[in-house]
Amino acid sequence: ARPVTRTLRKPMSDFLQQMATLSAERADAAGKIRAGDLDKPLVPLRLGGFDVIAEIKGRSPAEGALAGADLDRTGQARLYAQGGAAAISVLTEPSRFDGALSHLEEVAAAVPDTPVMRKDFLVEPVQVLEARRAGASGVLLITAMLSDDKLRAMLDTAFEFGMFVLLEAFDENDLARSIVLLENPADRDRAAAGKLLVGVNTRNLRTLEVDGTRLERLAPLLPDARCVAESGLKTADDAAAVAGWGYSLALVGSALMRSKDPAALVSDMRAAGSARVAA
Repeated sequence: ARPVTRTLRKPMSDFLQQMATLSAERADAAGKIRAGDLDKPLVPLRLGGFDVIAEIKGRSPAEGALAGADLDRTGQARLYAQGGAAAISVLTEPSRFDGALSHLEEVAAAVPDTPVMRKDFLVEPVQVLEARRAGASGVLLITAMLSDDKLRAMLDTAFEFGMFVLLEAFDENDLARSIVLLENPADRDRAAAGKLLVGVNTRNLRTLEVDGTRLERLAPLLPDARCVAESGLKTADDAAAVAGWGYSLALVGSALMRSKDPAALVSDMRAAGSARVAA
């Protein structure tokens, strides 16, 4: 038998540790979820040459309030869908992002033909089930927060219920763990089918500032999967740049929340990225 390769999880940053602690408290309070609770429609992720995952969030710890209490999440989601977003990411973390699972449920009901992803600092499989119960078709998992065994359990939970996963990396160690994961034939097949995405987040989780060099610097280390450029992308030119480095999606939040025409920005980013991919 081939020996199992394990890559150690590095210590979390102070911010991630705080988020993990609060998330674990929420997971403990989640209660039992029955199979009959998981019957909301599941929307497959359909990917093209270059795609945008458009994010809805009320607040960013780095940038402050992005929207007021009167934020029309369903209207924003419909504009994202109009622009051709491949998926809509909804922040559900309450303490620093003003999120809630009810926001995800609202958005999933408003855009029934577009998959919705739960973005949070998830630490337990029950939180994947919470997302599915609320109507999510995908979840984001942060590699740095999870041991190999816990990551496996959460991936298996998501895949059991047909969800896609965006596996978020911050550094070389995280990407190395993703590559080891993809040595598993089933996960490699899921990556090839676009059900397992690998993201690189440019946010420094100690200072919360964006590292503008990280996406290009880590590009040579990207695994054989559809990879997502996360944080700091604001324009169509940014989308074209990351497409040139080998990313096939962009996750865009703050720029879209502040845009006067988010549908056009999603469309322009998709077009610019796809043109670079085709060049």
